[in-house]
Amino acid sequence: MTQAFDSNIPLPRVSFVLGGARSGKSALAEKLIEAAGGGIYLATGEARDAEMTARIARHQARRGTLWRTVESPVDLVGPLSREPRPILIDCLTLWLANLMEQGADLEIERRRLTDCLTATEGPVVLIANEVGLGIVPDNALARRFRDAAGRLNQQIAACSDQVIFVAAGLPLRFK
Repeated sequence: MTQAFDSNIPLPRVSFVLGGARSGKSALAEKLIEAAGGGIYLATGEARDAEMTARIARHQARRGTLWRTVESPVDLVGPLSREPRPILIDCLTLWLANLMEQGADLEIERRRLTDCLTATEGPVVLIANEVGLGIVPDNALARRFRDAAGRLNQQIAACSDQVIFVAAGLPLRFK
């Protein structure tokens, strides 16, 4: 059963924030960590072109001095194991695309991440896009990505203490 989001609830060990593109999920996740005093921003995106460079710059400008950024496009378990808490991971969808581009074994990487999250004392906040709400993609690679993202989101939600869906800037707490 879903319930309205309450920002007064203390930050649990593992929180998962998901929604569509430009839904407000990153801003919400940042507020959750900032309420805990700030932390590590574990970034999976890479500035490979001018548009992505500008997007990353906007995200960095929005964040204040409460943040230290660690760039890790593929290895999430390493920083999760060694960096102090709280940690925000933005975003699992780009991480998945990076893994696919490298030809990594997605099931092994998902298992490594969920095992690490299950063992963490937290707090950790993870962000992902919900890509399964649109039309069925017209090509095999896009369908493979959509399916892999759906499986990843389900597994992360299962090991999370809190799951929040964001649409049009409005958060809805699922778990």
